[in-house]
Amino acid sequence: MSSGKYDDIINLPHHVSQTRSHMSSIERAAQFSPFAALTGYDDTISETARLTDEEIELSPDQIEELDAKIQTISSALDTRPLITVTYFIPDELKSGGAYVDRTGNVKSIDSYSKTMTFTDGTKVPIGRIISIEGEIFGEV
Repeated sequence: MSSGKYDDIINLPHHVSQTRSHMSSIERAAQFSPFAALTGYDDTISETARLTDEEIELSPDQIEELDAKIQTISSALDTRPLITVTYFIPDELKSGGAYVDRTGNVKSIDSYSKTMTFTDGTKVPIGRIISIEGEIFGEV
């Protein structure tokens, strides 16, 4: 048998640390997991790719029609009318935003803060509304 470079240590018992606990196979494997050198890069790409809508500017006739519908709702608040509003929510991270529909019973309309409050507490800014629909207007 030839004399090898590590013959003096090859048959020694495996070293067991007195100060550190044994590492599990999962913990050992985690040392070699992929490293993301560009932290947040994937999030940035996803955010950039996310589409937003531009806010629609209403014509004077459309504004007048919405005002009339809001007056109709105001005069019927005691019945908590069921309506659907479509309104714009600005995006917090980039220009534009999204249009959402909200259906519910109207609790109040605050002309000072210019908000419409539903019975569940949702507040909709009146200036962001682009349409209002409901049976109260004779629409089915």
